[in-house]
Amino acid sequence: MAKFNQAFKVQCVEKALSKHSDQTLKNITNHLGVGYSTLQKWIRLAKNNELESLETPMTKEKSPQDWTKTQRLDALMHCHGLNDEQVSNYCQENGIYPHHLESWKTEFLTVHQAVEPLSRQEQKKRRQENKRLQKELNRKDKALSERAALLVLSKKCQAIWEEKAVE
Repeated sequence: MAKFNQAFKVQCVEKALSKHSDQTLKNITNHLGVGYSTLQKWIRLAKNNELESLETPMTKEKSPQDWTKTQRLDALMHCHGLNDEQVSNYCQENGIYPHHLESWKTEFLTVHQAVEPLSRQEQKKRRQENKRLQKELNRKDKALSERAALLVLSKKCQAIWEEKAVE
């Protein structure tokens, strides 16, 4: 059984708790060469402040990936107009890095860009396509209704002929 020193355990726990949303704990344990249950035990100990030689007790702070969109926007608005040193201080106080702010800003700009209005020609195309699809839907609806009526009539006819055969 492998023996791990405290510094390694602390680093493993920190890496596990700061993992990206696309990473799994299993992938991290494979990369570190540590058992899955072992790492879970270390995390549990760290959260209970029972893992030795932790400089600061474990907190339940959220990782940058867990911030809501509102919190991200608040952080971006707070840092707007600040110089690099002030941004770094803000990030340090809130447990994030300046590159998180940059990626959030890029995300907001790409998601919230105004959609250009469609040209008249594109609008006309879409209206024609909508009209064509509506006609096709109506045609299929009528065909389905007709088929259902024929089915009901055939069952009634069959029932009538069976009654006459019995008499």
